[in-house]
Amino acid sequence: MSPVQQLKNAMQTLDAMLAKSPWTLELQPEALQRVRAAVVVRDLTPGNHACHKGDAANAWIGVVDGLVKLVSVSRIGKSVTFAAVPAGSWFGEGSVLKREIRKYDVVALRDSRVALMPEATFFWLLDTSISFNRFILNQLNERLGQFMAAFEHDRLLSPEARVARALANMCHPLLYPGHERCIELSQDELGHLVGASRQRISQALHALVEAGLIKSDYRMLTVLDIEGLRHFGD
Repeated sequence: MSPVQQLKNAMQTLDAMLAKSPWTLELQPEALQRVRAAVVVRDLTPGNHACHKGDAANAWIGVVDGLVKLVSVSRIGKSVTFAAVPAGSWFGEGSVLKREIRKYDVVALRDSRVALMPEATFFWLLDTSISFNRFILNQLNERLGQFMAAFEHDRLLSPEARVARALANMCHPLLYPGHERCIELSQDELGHLVGASRQRISQALHALVEAGLIKSDYRMLTVLDIEGLRHFGD
């Protein structure tokens, strides 16, 4: 496939993502076209970075296809994964708003495609679109609550309960829209998110299946009881 055809396919996929993004629903056609023209699409193979910790946070990031993780690695090699972000989701608005350096690496866990909205376009939307402002406020509020809960869970809950909360979080309708409780995720990818070995993840998933909370197939997890996941281990 030629580079031109690859770019055409990427932009077609971007169109589909933008059409499903809640913040685009009230944009006028000319405003949406301005956004589309400004967004840069990048294809990533597993392990590739969309951006690095320490980079200027000069773009709002959307996951068009695939799965990326937000991770920070210390100088001695210890790492913490803040989130695994699936297709259809946007993130990084806090860093763009503060015009600060990126606090984490954004790394592809599988073949992925990301959309980078330049900060100039991001701030133009803030200045001109009330619906975009509301979306960003809700996004920041929901993400704060999610990270506070994750901080608590990491210290107080068992690995099984942490896995349950992680899966419930990935069904969040605002932060990770459009998944209908079906999560395409391998045990290795889930291990990166939770901070546990593949064996421990396998044991946790077995416990959740036995509890009737999820159905587990190859690289696909189906949430059967989201409230049960949210309160597992309480």
